[in-house]
Amino acid sequence: MSTPLTLTTHASISQIAPADWDGLGDGNPFTSHRFLMALEESGSVGPGTGWQPLHLSVDHDGQTVGVAPLYAKSHSQGEYIFDHAWADAYARAGGDYYPKLQCAVPFTPATGARLLAHDPGVRQALLAGMTQVAERGGASGAHVTFCTKAEAELGEETGFLPRVTQQFHWLNRGYDSYDDFLAALSSRKRKAIRKERARAQGFGGSIRHLTGDDLRPEHWDAFWAFYQDTGSRKWGRPYLTRAFFDHIHQTMRDDILLVLAEEDGFPIAGALNFIGPDALYGRYWGCLENHAFLHFELCYHQAIDHAIANGLSRVEAGAQGEHKLARGYEPVPIHSLHWVQDQGFARALDDYLDRERALMGQEIQALADWTPFRKG
Repeated sequence: MSTPLTLTTHASISQIAPADWDGLGDGNPFTSHRFLMALEESGSVGPGTGWQPLHLSVDHDGQTVGVAPLYAKSHSQGEYIFDHAWADAYARAGGDYYPKLQCAVPFTPATGARLLAHDPGVRQALLAGMTQVAERGGASGAHVTFCTKAEAELGEETGFLPRVTQQFHWLNRGYDSYDDFLAALSSRKRKAIRKERARAQGFGGSIRHLTGDDLRPEHWDAFWAFYQDTGSRKWGRPYLTRAFFDHIHQTMRDDILLVLAEEDGFPIAGALNFIGPDALYGRYWGCLENHAFLHFELCYHQAIDHAIANGLSRVEAGAQGEHKLARGYEPVPIHSLHWVQDQGFARALDDYLDRERALMGQEIQALADWTPFRKG
């Protein structure tokens, strides 16, 4: 590029035009302008949350050519690629780990592009911009989480340290039906899943898929009760506000699949998914009644049903959960990038991540050997 690039930070995504932001993305619902706007307008991020928006844009000749979702963090909650031990070590060495910069989608452990630009040089500029913002703002470092493999490779070239963790994803190998998928499993696992689904579907009610205009305000009232129950048990305090769900109903209901279990027309459990161009992303689950295997049915089996019916290549069912293996979800590597200002700490972190990547590769291979697919 003959003229220089201009880097700007933004205290709200509202300062960047939706068409400019989304025109640089890949259709992933979580990095869409409307999703990030819903987080801000609902108060799920912003003052008092520990997630302070500081989004980046890169302009060239008056045109926005790159953007990245960026936040100043005062804690490490809601990230799902954990650095609590790093923060503890940094503090014990006498440093202030917070604030730090986080290029991520808050509360969303789903892989996708984080450096939204068509030109690799602009992506490098976004990474370099993060380090400059960290240095000038007194942040300990900058972290890019749940990025793509290509971004991880680019980041390593730019001086960031790559990290590999793992999740369980269901991969569509051209299945025409759920039975077609089951045929790829060993006989014992196939029988176990059929038995599990029959038990779950026999809870005494019905299961519905709701998307678009089928979603009504009363469905969000029900799901809010589910979400609060799960959040209070897992996180102590739910990350998202009630207003967030009203916002996404208004702006994203065509990108949402709510799998709802009802008894006598009354919702008792639900799983909230977001629909991407080529993937279904399972995000939240909750219930008011406990029924055997209903969690697995709504979150995993019904998601596979939807993916097959709609020709999606994969289901990402969120963080953790080795129980997903038995349901046909496979271990896959997850990428992130990390940069810290303190050179001594950076050297120690580089050594740690080298060893962790080797061990993670072994773990992924060992878990792959436990998938229910027929061997050979």
